[in-house]
Amino acid sequence: MPVKINGETYYRTSEACQAAGISRSTLVRWLKVGILDDVPHRDRRGWRLFMEADIKRMEEEAHKVK
Repeated sequence: MPVKINGETYYRTSEACQAAGISRSTLVRWLKVGILDDVPHRDRRGWRLFMEADIKRMEEEAHKVK
């Protein structure tokens, strides 16, 4: 379930990955090798919080043709 903070909607890692159509391991690999930049927002536990724009970037990377 998305979280609302200061009027912004944030998605947890599993929700963002599901919306983008990728696995969590793919996301972590992309972050590790620098394909995607890590998100600046985290909750109090240190878990990543993704915005709609972050999910869109994941989708674009997933559908990129080389």
